[in-house]
Amino acid sequence: MSPASFPGATIMVVDDDADIRDLILGQLRQENYRLLGASNLAELRRTLRDESVDLIVLDLNLPDGDGLTLCRELRAEGSDVQIIMVTARGSAIDRVLGLELGADDYLTKPFEPRELLVRIRNLLRRGRTEPAPRATTMRYARFGPWRLDLQQRRLIAPDDRLVMLSSAEFRLLSRFLEEPNIVLARETLLPERRATAAFDRSIDLQVSRLRQKLAGIAGGDELILTVRGEGYVLASGVDYS
Repeated sequence: MSPASFPGATIMVVDDDADIRDLILGQLRQENYRLLGASNLAELRRTLRDESVDLIVLDLNLPDGDGLTLCRELRAEGSDVQIIMVTARGSAIDRVLGLELGADDYLTKPFEPRELLVRIRNLLRRGRTEPAPRATTMRYARFGPWRLDLQQRRLIAPDDRLVMLSSAEFRLLSRFLEEPNIVLARETLLPERRATAAFDRSIDLQVSRLRQKLAGIAGGDELILTVRGEGYVLASGVDYS
C-alpha cells in the first residue's frame, strides 16, 4: 500500500542524535508524509500539545528522560498515537517492556531504513482500517473462567478479583478473542511486525506472561495452547455482553 493511502499522515521522529534523526526524516521525506522532529522529550510534549500526530518514531534513551516513561504516560492519558520504539538495547526483555508499556513496535539500532518504512506503513494501515472495538457496544467478553472488561481493559475473576493488563497484553488477548479455537500464527497475532514475527522471541514472552495471568485461577492454565510449528490458539468459546 502506498503512502498515498494515508493522506495527511503526520510522523514525528524523536532522537537526540541529529545525524540519525535527519537520516530517518530524509528517508520518510521521499514517502510524502508530513514530518516533525524533536531532540528530546520536552520538545515532543510541546509538539503534541499543538499538533495532531499519527505516529512517533521514539528513541528510548533521551537526554531529559526515558522514552519508556513517556510511552506509559501517553497511554495512561488515553492517547492512541502509534509508537515505534527505537533503541540500541536489543534484549528480548527490553522489547517486551517497551511493548507492555504501550509501544506498537520495536526496532533495534542499527536497522535497515526500508524495514522502518514497512513497519510505519503497516502501523498506519492498521490504525486506519481496523474496525471499531466491541467496547463501543459490548462491555464484557467471557471466556473460560474469566471475564474481560473491554472498557477498563482488565480481567475479572469469578470472585470479582481484578487483574490489570498491560496495553500489549490487552491487545494480544483481544486478538485471541476475535478468533477463538483457531490457530493463530505469530504474524497474525502481531500483523504490524509480520516481516520478523516468525523469528521474534519477544512474541513468545508476551504470550507466556499473558498465560501466567490467566493461570491465576483454576481452568485458566489451559486457555492458550501452543500448536507446534503453527502458533497459538485460544481453546475456549467467547460470549459478549
